[in-house]
Amino acid sequence: MREEKEMEYTRALLVGLDRGTEPDFDHSMEELKSLAQAAGRQVAGVIVQHMEAVNKAFYIGTGKVAQVREYARECQAAEVIFDNTLSPSQVRNLGKELELPVLDRTNLILDIFAIRARTREAKLQVETARLQYFLPRLVGMRENLSRQGATGGIGAGGAQSSRGAGETKLELDRRRIEQRISELKRELESVSQARETMRKKRSRSGIPQVALVGYTNAGKSTILNRMVDLYGEGREKTVLEKDMLFATLDTSVRCISDKDGEGTNRPFFLADTVGFIEKLPHSLVKAFRSTLEEVRDADLLVQVVDVSDEFYRQHMEVTGQTLQELGAGDIPQIVVYNKADKCNMQDLPKVGHMQLHMAAGQGCGLQELKDMIEKCVYAGRVNVELLLPYDRGDIASYFMDKATVLEQEYRDDGVWLRVNCDRSDGDKYAQYQKNRG
Repeated sequence: MREEKEMEYTRALLVGLDRGTEPDFDHSMEELKSLAQAAGRQVAGVIVQHMEAVNKAFYIGTGKVAQVREYARECQAAEVIFDNTLSPSQVRNLGKELELPVLDRTNLILDIFAIRARTREAKLQVETARLQYFLPRLVGMRENLSRQGATGGIGAGGAQSSRGAGETKLELDRRRIEQRISELKRELESVSQARETMRKKRSRSGIPQVALVGYTNAGKSTILNRMVDLYGEGREKTVLEKDMLFATLDTSVRCISDKDGEGTNRPFFLADTVGFIEKLPHSLVKAFRSTLEEVRDADLLVQVVDVSDEFYRQHMEVTGQTLQELGAGDIPQIVVYNKADKCNMQDLPKVGHMQLHMAAGQGCGLQELKDMIEKCVYAGRVNVELLLPYDRGDIASYFMDKATVLEQEYRDDGVWLRVNCDRSDGDKYAQYQKNRG
């Protein structure tokens, strides 16, 4: 808690480069402000340069660098944050000229993730991503590298040159980081095995798996919590929901189960996942691979969109691109336009083909969403009753793995099952179908 309180007083100057190729540049800068605030920074000021080409040495023009340095002093900024990923040499050069810590958008998002990580797995994932980010930037990140070499050096009496000592220190840092990354990957592998075991267990249950995906702060956690309240496992199973960027980092899976009007129970697993964002660092996508596998392995995706955000269409594009990167672009998808009440939309909820306008925070549209999900994941599935001879344990095992077993009885003449299964499986074993009798 102490760390977050101190970060609140860190004043930061934001810098953006408008090349005229981003139609949503203004939105990107507003988002950078929100990211800075989410990371505990106080925005001291904003500087934008309009320039067609990126300066390879400084990202922005040399004249603008001087302006940033002067303005940073005037507004008493302790950091300078850029709205894009900087190269290692740009970080190094800017740090020397500005004489202040230089962060880019990726570094800022990594800071937020580090603050929000709660579980052991999330902490390991974030640390891995941070170290992988810092490794090529060591020269620019280490303060006063040359002076470190001059003050102590190595060898006899520190007689080695400052440059040589600095390079030696740098190499030591590199080796330590590489060693730590290897250790983290081994520990992550061990932790992810437990997640994989749980995922396989859910898959063997035959219960469909549904993943909530979308831009950060779109309302995914709110939907999961309201679903749990109405149809799930109780309040103790809800997740953190807060109006902030990246409130949720850990994938949470809950079983949603409720009998319909005909007394049929059609359960499904519902997973809340980390939110996406424009320019999401690839290192984070890779680091959260095991967590995001809940998305790739889902039978159905529910893309949650904050329709009250004027840039919601761009957010949908970012979500689509990220899903493609994850190999989940072809999974069937329901689009939920959440927070529709903030758009003065009347007669909510509005149900369309594979889409829904709702207001999860107000409890509006949850039943409709549940019905849509069930209709999708249970399409082509039927309830059948089977009486399987004891010598056909292979068939019983098949239905245990591939179907949802609703009821089971051991009788003198075999195992009676009532299952929800694919219609093709029901037809394949039609000879064993028998009413409970």
